[in-house]
Amino acid sequence: MIHIDKAIIVEGKYDKIKLSSIFDAPIIVTDGFGIYKNNEISALIRFYAENGGIIILTDSDSAGFRIRNHIKGLVSNDKITNVYIPEIFGKEKRKDKPSKEGTIGVEGIDKDIIIEAFKKAGVLQNSESAFEQKDDCITNLDLFDLGFIGMKNSKIKRQELLKSMDLPSHISTSSLLELLNKVMTRNEFLNKFSK
Repeated sequence: MIHIDKAIIVEGKYDKIKLSSIFDAPIIVTDGFGIYKNNEISALIRFYAENGGIIILTDSDSAGFRIRNHIKGLVSNDKITNVYIPEIFGKEKRKDKPSKEGTIGVEGIDKDIIIEAFKKAGVLQNSESAFEQKDDCITNLDLFDLGFIGMKNSKIKRQELLKSMDLPSHISTSSLLELLNKVMTRNEFLNKFSK
């Protein structure tokens, strides 16, 4: 698995499943045009943009570019890395018929083509370090030890943590773990919250 420090923004859950098998990175799903109405996803994208930057990977069709342009309107352009998949005609295996424009989306693109697209965008310039795993990660056990999960008042404690970080209150525990690992080391987390 390839480790990437930036969050990757994709259109749908099948895109996320595909990329999760390739990259160790936070992956945010826009739910297609649902991003236009979902303030929490927009806030999450802004958060990641300000804390390391984001990678936008949408389908190569017109809908994908409308979503990409919407995201560009949410954050500063210098926080964005655009990755583009080639326009390949066909259909995804799970679908009965091709998309409106007849192109395959992110979920149907071959893994090697996706990795090549990330290389072309300059995301994987140093491939050796890209394949390294983070040793200093905050884990679920750390969250448990500090009472953020598995305890009677864990939900309240997590809500306070999210509020202190200006994050939406409905973020799942796994997303919280991804966010924490994005903005601090395990030692920083333990020093800050074990008091």
